[in-house]
Amino acid sequence: MYGPPVDLSFKGLQRMKDALTEEPNPGVRKLKQDTDKKFCSGALRLNNNNLIDLVGFMPTISIFLSDPYQLAWVDLSFNCLSHIETALTELQQLRVLYLHGNRICKFSEVEKLGVLPFLRTLTLHGNSIENRRGYRGYVISALPHLKTLDFSTVTKQERTMSQIWRKSKIPNKKNQSNPR
Repeated sequence: MYGPPVDLSFKGLQRMKDALTEEPNPGVRKLKQDTDKKFCSGALRLNNNNLIDLVGFMPTISIFLSDPYQLAWVDLSFNCLSHIETALTELQQLRVLYLHGNRICKFSEVEKLGVLPFLRTLTLHGNSIENRRGYRGYVISALPHLKTLDFSTVTKQERTMSQIWRKSKIPNKKNQSNPR
């Protein structure tokens, strides 16, 4: 399952269903296919397209990937995405997600990725979210299992500071239950 990535980058895709009419870019290694002619890969490149959303993501990739739920690496960088679609949260084996160079601007979008238990590498730089105060600390606190953010290692100090920050933002339940 860990063959070369299925590379649909630089195809001018505007919608996910447009991918069905494209052949993957040739790579150094030949793509493996199963008996149903579906690609056997744990990696998908959709970077440098014009995707504004991921409507139909799972149905589309299910047509050309032998086991889309085993995707471990997805590159959606340099598109026009403003939201992190719930389709990405269905990829429970996802370890690497590239979203840099898109249009994500809300911290709440990052929270959606908290359900991905194996996500260790994330890129968001080049989105307007990175200009928000406390960006890096917020992302690290929302996704405590991250090892790398924006191609930079998450340090022990950053992790500690983000945990302290997160605790300070969560209301103290003891004080709420005993109003004096």
